[in-house]
Amino acid sequence: MLTLPSIPSLAHEAQALARARQDTLTKPPGSLGRLEELSIQLAAITGQSRPSVARKAVIVMAGDHGVTAEGVSAYPAEVTPQMVLNFLRGGAAINVLARQAGARVVVVDIGVAADIESMDTLHATSLRKRKIACGTQNMARGPAMTRAQAEAAITEGMEVVNAEIARLDLVGTGDMGIGNTTPSAAIVAAFTGVPVAQVTGRGTGVDDAGLARKIAVIERALAVNRPDPRDAVDVLSKVGGLEIAGLVGVILGAAAHRIPVVIDGFISGAAALAAAELAPGVKPYLIASHQSVEIGHRVVLERLGLRALLDFNLRLGEGTGAALAFHLVEAAARILNEMATFAEAGVSGKDEG
Repeated sequence: MLTLPSIPSLAHEAQALARARQDTLTKPPGSLGRLEELSIQLAAITGQSRPSVARKAVIVMAGDHGVTAEGVSAYPAEVTPQMVLNFLRGGAAINVLARQAGARVVVVDIGVAADIESMDTLHATSLRKRKIACGTQNMARGPAMTRAQAEAAITEGMEVVNAEIARLDLVGTGDMGIGNTTPSAAIVAAFTGVPVAQVTGRGTGVDDAGLARKIAVIERALAVNRPDPRDAVDVLSKVGGLEIAGLVGVILGAAAHRIPVVIDGFISGAAALAAAELAPGVKPYLIASHQSVEIGHRVVLERLGLRALLDFNLRLGEGTGAALAFHLVEAAARILNEMATFAEAGVSGKDEG
């Protein structure tokens, strides 16, 4: 049975101190806009009036999806383990962007339908092996996984955070799993009641016929499985993915430790939606990195009450948007911590007279 962690309330005293300091820095109050808001949010999350986000990591959960048998992706399922190896070798977009941001990439096999270690013994040594199953079942024909598997994946996500906690101030969510925009759209439709066609995009780039087929597959999966929107684990088990459930655990685990969570795009957004259904207290811990091209992502952010920091027409996943947003999150923290106050700089403040 799933045991949910306790999510602490925001630290209002640290939040107030951060806001007060912002108002005394050598600038007109509010002139740095959302950077100021973000720094105050960081203080409230961490409980530190002068928060640090120096130790950063993107946790990339990887898993395969049985629903790819329905032709919902432009790429074959074999790409999942191949890309996981690319992550481990440091050659993917997420590796490049994480290096630039001074962040680690933590790659987790939670449901890849291949033995990655046998494919590359040398590079697989850094892989976190948390495999629950070799991919999900075809959700268009029945539940994607058992309830026990969904709960186990959430638990493993929390355990990954626990294992990294000694060197973690800021976490970004990333994913790898060919076909995973399909369960993500199903999750969003299940929780929000928005029609499938309004939350389903082209994913890896399917054509018009592929998009129509994808929408029909999701509608069939929802009709066959009838996920209960009042039960987040039921939704995840019936129409979700192992890496999505793993990211739910990452979000819950990070929030339990007062670590800000920078969520990536649509897949991470679906996980955040499920995490918030399980534990509404996680919402203030979330920072939306970007507005994905995937049409369902806007629905996700609206439901969570989040505004994206970036809008770069991204749709890759992997945690790439989160890694880009790390720069802004760190900028916010550094502004709060390193700017001089009017008193410190010997600069005259606003003339109240």
